[in-house]
Amino acid sequence: MLRFLIALALLLVHAPAHAQQADQVVTGEITGADHETYKQIPFDVPEGVERITVRLTYDKANRTVVDLGLFDPRGFRGWSGGTRDRFTLAPSDASPGYLPGALPAGRWYVQLGVPNARKDARSAYRVEIFLDRGAARNASAAIADGPVRAGPGWFRGDLHMHDAHSDGSCLSKSGRKVPCPLFRTVEAAARAGLDFVAVTDHNTVAHFAGLRELQPYFDDILLIPGTEITSFGGHANAIGLARWVDFRIGTPGVPNVAAMEKAVAEAGAILSINHPALPSGEACMGCGWIWPDTDWAGIAAIEAINANTVDTPLSGIGFWYKRLNAGNRLTGIGGSDNHDPDAQAGRAPIGRPTTVVHAAELSTPAILAGIRAGRVFIDVEGTRDRMLDVTAVSGGNRAAMGEALAAGMTIEVSATIAGVAAGKVVLVANGVEARSLPVGPAVRFRLDRKTACGWVAINVTTEGGKLLLVGNPIHVTCGKR
Repeated sequence: MLRFLIALALLLVHAPAHAQQADQVVTGEITGADHETYKQIPFDVPEGVERITVRLTYDKANRTVVDLGLFDPRGFRGWSGGTRDRFTLAPSDASPGYLPGALPAGRWYVQLGVPNARKDARSAYRVEIFLDRGAARNASAAIADGPVRAGPGWFRGDLHMHDAHSDGSCLSKSGRKVPCPLFRTVEAAARAGLDFVAVTDHNTVAHFAGLRELQPYFDDILLIPGTEITSFGGHANAIGLARWVDFRIGTPGVPNVAAMEKAVAEAGAILSINHPALPSGEACMGCGWIWPDTDWAGIAAIEAINANTVDTPLSGIGFWYKRLNAGNRLTGIGGSDNHDPDAQAGRAPIGRPTTVVHAAELSTPAILAGIRAGRVFIDVEGTRDRMLDVTAVSGGNRAAMGEALAAGMTIEVSATIAGVAAGKVVLVANGVEARSLPVGPAVRFRLDRKTACGWVAINVTTEGGKLLLVGNPIHVTCGKR
């Protein structure tokens, strides 16, 4: 059921705008008599609306100009003049020029201003109102941007970072440590050459409006809204959220982890458990994942590599492998957990590690789908050129990372590697190193059915065993023989 909710939420939130039907449409005409006047366009907002998007189109012939704004039943909610032809607002975020906040039911008004209409002007206009309500996500679809980059490929990103909206800090212009503005984090990600980042401040969505403002300028990097749900029994990133979700597990509104998972799925996001093997205590409240009632069907990924735990006993790899051995199909990802874009005090810079995702395009829904599919590897050192792809064949069947392979008597696992001059290619079968070979552009392992049944994966290390690349599993299914 939870997987269905996740798929449905992603479909509804990210459906293409042109496929959406407006909830309300108002049409009219601007004439010369409207020159230097204001026109209010009323529309009704029912109970339970979570987002409103407004789109204006009008005939601009004869130099007619129409400005755009909005009032709710209580007062002013924003003004963009002639800058925009559409805007959105919700409790979590709003287009620049508009105020996020509660969306009270009642009579709202789109405010049109007409700074110029010639005496003989007759300009038709159309105001469309789109609403998110219940399962319908018309407003989200109507404001959705197109992909940052069209077409399939491998995209490099960082899925865990913080800024001034939670506990991120950096040095001010005069050298003082201050809460670090969001734009500094995005600048650092762009300098690192990343294709996407998820900004995941603790338990808040206050940064969502900033991401909406910054995305048009940083148009070569995808900015994904996220939240680190910080609970007493563990931390998890909700990646791709459309709205705030309650993090207070154990309270009446969120009685258990399953309720939180359901809310995240309905908000269009995927869940990844962060630094799951860290100890929880005064140094880091709730850092390790200990919730006993976790519904693993509602978890998409595990932060196998957190920059602060790589190649230590506190790495998330052991936790991830244990869940894979239990039959949970979870994608291993990485995150820098960056709290300072200048990487002061020995903290990892943004993009180290890098999560590399094969996706249909560079867009939020495609990246989320790519993570779920599991054709993902982790570039531990955050290089810009290392690559790892893995396939397995058996008895005429073939599978890539994240996919399932029906096993015959033998299985051949092939790794395609780039950007690593020397080291070891390590075959992992059900969490145990099965064998290794020297690094080369194409490396093949052949193993028997008994060894492979369950899952296999490829990692790349230095000669001394330091992790460089971490591959995701191919799930090997073995029926009775």
